[in-house]
Amino acid sequence: MAENGEEKLLAVARHIAKTLGQNDTMADDILQIFSNFDGRFSREKLSEKMVDDNNPRGCAALERAINSLDRQISQYVALDHPIWAHTADSSAFLDAIDDLIRTMRDWEPMAAEKSVSACLVRADDLMHQAMFRVGDEFRSLMDRGVESFELNRSNHESTGNLSFDSDDDNEENEDGLLHNGADLDHQIPVAQPVTDYDIVIDALPSGTVSDLHEIAKRMVAAGFVKECSHVYSTCRREFLEESISRLGLQKLSIDEVQKMPWQELEDEIERWIKAANVALRILFPSERRLCDRVFFGFSSAADLSFMEVCRGSTIQLLNFADAVAIGSRSPERLFKVLDVFETLRDLMPEFDSVFSDQYCLVLRNEAVTIWKRLGEAIRGIFMELENLIRRDPAKAAVPGGGLHPITRYVMNYLRAACRSRQTLEQVFDESNAVVPSNKLDDRRASSSSMSVQMAWIMELLESNLEMKSKIYRDSALCSVFMMNNGRYIVQKVKDSELESLLGDDWIRKHNAKVRQYCTNYQRSSWNKIIGTLKLDNSLLASNAIAKSMKEKIKSFNTQFEDVCKTQSSWIVFDEQLREEMRISVSRLLLPAYRNFIGRLQCMPEIGRNTDRLIRYNPEDIEARINELFEGNNGSSGVRK
Repeated sequence: MAENGEEKLLAVARHIAKTLGQNDTMADDILQIFSNFDGRFSREKLSEKMVDDNNPRGCAALERAINSLDRQISQYVALDHPIWAHTADSSAFLDAIDDLIRTMRDWEPMAAEKSVSACLVRADDLMHQAMFRVGDEFRSLMDRGVESFELNRSNHESTGNLSFDSDDDNEENEDGLLHNGADLDHQIPVAQPVTDYDIVIDALPSGTVSDLHEIAKRMVAAGFVKECSHVYSTCRREFLEESISRLGLQKLSIDEVQKMPWQELEDEIERWIKAANVALRILFPSERRLCDRVFFGFSSAADLSFMEVCRGSTIQLLNFADAVAIGSRSPERLFKVLDVFETLRDLMPEFDSVFSDQYCLVLRNEAVTIWKRLGEAIRGIFMELENLIRRDPAKAAVPGGGLHPITRYVMNYLRAACRSRQTLEQVFDESNAVVPSNKLDDRRASSSSMSVQMAWIMELLESNLEMKSKIYRDSALCSVFMMNNGRYIVQKVKDSELESLLGDDWIRKHNAKVRQYCTNYQRSSWNKIIGTLKLDNSLLASNAIAKSMKEKIKSFNTQFEDVCKTQSSWIVFDEQLREEMRISVSRLLLPAYRNFIGRLQCMPEIGRNTDRLIRYNPEDIEARINELFEGNNGSSGVRK
C-alpha cells in the first residue's frame, strides 16, 4: 500500500510539472524544485517517468489498483447467490466498492492523460458492473423485507391486531366489526376498525434498513443516485399500491368514475374516504420515515425516492376526488360530495407535512386545486337546486291544498345540508358568486354568504309556490295551500340550523305571512256566509223582515252545507294550526249565527215554522266546523 501511495504521489508531481511547464526546460525546472523540497521527489524517479502519454507506464500504479479491484469485485458480481446472505461477503464487497470509488476520485484530476483516461474508462466499466449487482442486491433485500413484513402482518391479523384488508366476502355487523360470512361457526379473530391514525408501520426490519442504507450510500457516492432511487421506488411503490388496494379502492380512471351508477359511486366514495385517511395518516408517513432512514444523509435522494413511491397512489386518490368534483351537479349528490370535500380538507395538514419537499410540491398543489374544485362543485349543486325549483312546473294542484312535494323536498334537503353548516359556510365564503341585491334586504346583505344563499333559495321556493297556488280556482283553497306550505317552511326552519342562519326577523315575517293567509281564507270562505246573517235595516214592515230572514236562513243552510262538504276534504297538516283555524272560524261564525236564530225564533210571523227553518243549532255548527281540514283519508296531520 505504501508503494502504491508513493506511486500516486510521484504521478501527481509529474502531472503538475507537465501541465505547468510550457516547454521541456520549464518542466525540468519544476521537477528540480520538487526534488529540492522533498527527498522522495528525486530527479531520477521523476525524470524516468516523464515519458510520452502513450506509454502505459504513466498509470502503472492505477492499473495495478484496478486489476486488484477487478479481481475482488468480479468474484462477487459472478456469485449465483445473494451476497448479503453472508455478512463477511457483503462487507468485503462494499469495501471493494469504496476502494474503487476512492481510486477513481484520486486519479480524476489526471484524466487528461491518455493512459490515465484509459484506465479510468476501465474503472468506470467495473463500477457499472458493481452498481448493477449492488442494485440487484438492493432490490432483493427490499423484496425479502416485504415478505417478512407480510408474514408478520398475517400473524398479527390472526391475533386480532390492526389490518387494512378489505374482503368482499366479509359482512359488517351492528357494531361495525367484520366477520367472515363463509364460516360463521368457526370464529376467526379479526381486525378492529381503524379509529386511531397515530400509527407508524415499520415495513422493513431494522437490519434490512441498515443494509439498504449502506448500499444507498455507495450508489450515491458513485453517482448512481437515480438508479438507486428507481430501484427503491419501484419496490416500495408496488407495496404501497397493494396496501391501498387491500382497502377496497379500485383503480379507476376519471371517465370510469363518472360513468358509475350513483349507488355504486356512493359505496366507492365510502371506500375512498377510508383509503385516503389510511394513506395520508399512516401509509405515506411510514413511507417517508422509511425513505429518510434508507437515504439518511442524502436528503435530495430521499425526497426524490419518496415522491416516486407515493406519486402513483396519490394521483389515484386525487383523480377519484377530481372525478367526483367535475361530475354531475344533481342535488342528491351534495352530501357525498361534502364527504369528499371534508375528507380532503381535513387531510390538508397531512399533505403539507408529508409532501413538504420540492419534488412533492406538485402533488401538494394538485390536492389544493382539487379541494377547491370540490368547493366549486358544492356551489354548483346549490345552483342546480335553484334551477330545479325554478323549473318545477305548476302542473296539477295538490289535493286539498296540502303540502307540495317540492316544499317537503327542499326543506328537508336544506335541513340535512345545514348539518354540515361549518363546511358550507367555508364553501360559500370562498365563493365570489353575487346574489341579486334586489332579492335581499339591507340586513341580509351584511349576513354570511351561507345565510344569503339560504335566504335566496327560500325566496325562490316561495315564488314557485305562489305560482303553483294560482292553479286553484277557489281563492280560499289557494290561501290554505300557501298557509300549509308556509307553516311547514317555518317549522322546518325553527327545527334546524336554518333558524340561526335566517334569523328571528325572518321567522317573524313568515309567521305573519301564515297568519295573513289564514285571514285571507276566512274572508274568502266565511265572510259571504256571515253576510247572509246580517239583517237589512232598511226593511220596516215585520212581514218583509220575516220574509227576508226566511230567505237568509235558507241561504245560510245551503252555503254552510256546501262549505262544510267541500272543506272537510281540505287539508291542514299541522294539528295546532288546524285547531286554531277551527276556533277562529267558530268565533267568527257562532256569535252571528246565535244572534240571527235568536231573533228568528222571536218573530211571531214565523211562528212554529222555526224548527223547520233552523236546520242547525249552534252545537251542530261547531261540530261541523270541527270536521273541517281533515282530508279525505284523515292522515294529513302527519308531517315528514
